[in-house]
Amino acid sequence: MSKVSYVHFKFLPMSVRVLFTSVLLVFGAAYCMAMLQVWFTKVGLDGKNYLTAKDLVIAYSGNSDGSKMQTALQGPMADMLDADNKKIIYTWLHKGAPKEDFDTTINPILQDHCVACHNTAANPNLPDYTSWEGVQKVTSVDTGMSIATLIRVSHIHLFGLTFIFFITGYIYTHSYVRPALFKCVVLAVPFLGLIVDVASWYLTKVWHGFAWVVIISGALYGIAFTIQWFTSMYQMWFYKPPQELIDSEGQLPSVHRG
Repeated sequence: MSKVSYVHFKFLPMSVRVLFTSVLLVFGAAYCMAMLQVWFTKVGLDGKNYLTAKDLVIAYSGNSDGSKMQTALQGPMADMLDADNKKIIYTWLHKGAPKEDFDTTINPILQDHCVACHNTAANPNLPDYTSWEGVQKVTSVDTGMSIATLIRVSHIHLFGLTFIFFITGYIYTHSYVRPALFKCVVLAVPFLGLIVDVASWYLTKVWHGFAWVVIISGALYGIAFTIQWFTSMYQMWFYKPPQELIDSEGQLPSVHRG
C-alpha cells in the first residue's frame, strides 16, 4: 500500500482546522457576493433578466444599437426610472439626443431621479449628469469598456483571485481524493480559467464569440472553487479517514489537541 505524502485534515491540530474553516467561510461568502455583483452589473444589459452572451458583449465591446445611457437603463439602472420616463429618454436617444430637448424634457427627469448619485461630488466614478456636457458623453454609441478600464480591472482580478485560489487550493491539498489526477485538475483549473477569462474580455472586442469563452471559463473555475470548498469542509469535520490514511499517518489525534 502506497504511503500518503501529505497531512490530511484529520491529523491537523484543531486550531489549524478552525483557521481553515474560518477562511473558507469568509471566502465562500465573498464568492457569493461576487456572483451577485456580476448579476447586478452585467445581467439585463440586453433587456433580458438573465445572463446572456450578449450581456457580456455589451459590457466589454459595447452596444452598436444604443448609447451608454440606454445600456445602463436596460441593465443595472433599470429600477431607477419608471417605464414612462424610460420611454421618454429612449425616444430622445433614438432621435439623436438633440440638445434642444434636453433642458425642457430630459434634464427634469435626470434632476429628479439621477443627479443625486450622478455628480462628481457624490461619486466621481459615475457619469456626471449635472450638465449637458456630462450627459452628452453617455449619449453616443456605446463602445463598452475602454482598454484602460479593462487593464485596471484585469490586474485587480488577476492579483486578487490568484491569492484566493492559492489559499483555497492549499487548504484543499489536505483532502483525500482519488484519483490523484482529479485533485490536480481541480487545483489547476481556477488558475487556467482565470487567465482565459481575463484574456477573453479583450478578445470579445475583436470577436463577439469570445463572450461564450468568458461564460464557460468563469463557470469552470466556479465549479472548481465549489469542489474545493465543499470537499475541504466535509473532510475537516465529517469525514471518516480510510485505513490507508490511518496506516500512513498513525493514530488519529485527539479532537482536543490544539
